[in-house]
Amino acid sequence: MGQRTATVEPSGVERLLTDARFELMPFDSFDEEITHLPEDATVAITTSPQLGIDRTVQRAEDAVELGYDVSPHIAARYVEDRDHLDDIASRLEAIDVTDIFVPGGDREEPAGEFESSHELLVALEELGYEFEEVGITGYPEGHEFLSEETLAEAMDKKRPYATYIVTQLCYDPETILEWTDALRDRGVDLPVEVGIPGVMNYQRLMSISQKVGVGDSIKFLKKTTGILGFVRELVGSRGTYKPDRLVDGLAPYATDERYDLRGLHIYTFNQTPDTEKWRRSRLGG
Repeated sequence: MGQRTATVEPSGVERLLTDARFELMPFDSFDEEITHLPEDATVAITTSPQLGIDRTVQRAEDAVELGYDVSPHIAARYVEDRDHLDDIASRLEAIDVTDIFVPGGDREEPAGEFESSHELLVALEELGYEFEEVGITGYPEGHEFLSEETLAEAMDKKRPYATYIVTQLCYDPETILEWTDALRDRGVDLPVEVGIPGVMNYQRLMSISQKVGVGDSIKFLKKTTGILGFVRELVGSRGTYKPDRLVDGLAPYATDERYDLRGLHIYTFNQTPDTEKWRRSRLGG
């Protein structure tokens, strides 16, 4: 596929950013970070390797009490067994959660009987739980330990249970669009929520990216304008990354039915004030 040259569409930027959801980690800073989000925000809450999945559910309860819509991560490899899953799902139903995200989870060894998100999705259905929205993971740059064929097979198994896809963190709009093209060619028609980084210090962002397995995206940050341009951008921005290039690259396709980009999923890494300030400035607010 050739390089895309579509013009940035202000309406596309608005569409992507207006209903963006914000991902928070369930750490102690959660209570402070959530206060910087818009009142109508949807808050995605991760599962922490240190704190476990029950803290995710607790934070979901906290956020709902504050009036937010939430989409908790029910990471399969952190759930002990069906009784544990039943408890998690019933607690979420009790606070009227209608949207969950089901990744496999990054534990090397599962906490219990669920090796994969597909196994957990099957168990949820067998337990009689039906959430209106169910997200699954997409990998625009592939996976460090899984082949493209394995990823495609896994997605095909999960598709019947899912209503949307959230992409792993990626900095390159062309990579995201090519990956989405490939999905559509395979007959995968689930809407795509594009995972983007929030505003933060470059060094912190690159450190986090390496830890979460983002490979070529690190190189992309450096090669967008060449290494000299990267240094200039770094200095000119006072060392702060802003996802303008990424959003501008996606904006021309925001209303394209083939891509069906339903919005942005902002990985804030609990750095919400600067990210929300940037989002509002892009929306002209």
